[in-house]
Amino acid sequence: MTLDKRLNAFRPDLADARLEGKVEARHFIEGEGGTVATPVADLRPRPDQSAGIDTQLLLGEPVRIFERRDGWAWVQAETDGYVGYMAETELVASAQQATFWITQPRTFVYPEPDMKRPRRQALSMGSRVAIVGEAETRGTRYLTLASGGAVIAAHCARIGTTVGDDYVAIAARLLETPYLWGGKSAFGIDCSGLVQLAMMMSGKSAPRDSDMQAAGLGEEIGFDQLRRGDLVFWKGHVAIMEDEETMIHANGHTMSVAREGLKAAVERIGYLYGAPTICRRP
Repeated sequence: MTLDKRLNAFRPDLADARLEGKVEARHFIEGEGGTVATPVADLRPRPDQSAGIDTQLLLGEPVRIFERRDGWAWVQAETDGYVGYMAETELVASAQQATFWITQPRTFVYPEPDMKRPRRQALSMGSRVAIVGEAETRGTRYLTLASGGAVIAAHCARIGTTVGDDYVAIAARLLETPYLWGGKSAFGIDCSGLVQLAMMMSGKSAPRDSDMQAAGLGEEIGFDQLRRGDLVFWKGHVAIMEDEETMIHANGHTMSVAREGLKAAVERIGYLYGAPTICRRP
């Protein structure tokens, strides 16, 4: 969607106000730059802690901030265009530009370059950090952060450096991650979040939601053509083929990222949600 369509779809009051001159047009057209300041930030459809989450943003992700009110910010993620509300405390208006991202499923931030020190934070794969130096303690290399603390150097790479070109192998590294509706991190993830995160870390891009992925990610293929790396879609669900017979998916049946036989999954899912709707090859 374009930003105007998002304003009309998600915040028609802001779109109307902008068009009527009730607010400063430039503010809503351009927004204010911001950066996610917490390891994982929930993005919600309305400014209410009881509202379910639509997706999540990871530490260091850049956003455009279009409104601040009552402790909430209405933002658009620059990585995939998603919009929603997040707690204003989880943002910084400006920050030193992130230069590295986390390449392991999970890692820790220590208060100083020493793994024996109490951890300060836990970060997910895909989190972005600004590095200002490096150090070595007892033979282990660390990168020091502009925000303070240090991370294991071997758990980081420059942003854009891929974990590998096989996104299926990256998804497999997240096996047993708990299922979380709207989740997009190695602490909790949903089916389309798994596809998006694994593809991002392999140098590919994917929309956030399964319906958007089904509508235009790669090319449509037949069910009898499935091979490693292909995607199988049901209404509201997506799975990654590990080979011709086995798939990996974050699912509410096991409440985790799990392997499952394609034939068994089709039978199990079909009972409630019907047959696969489309298959695509990214």
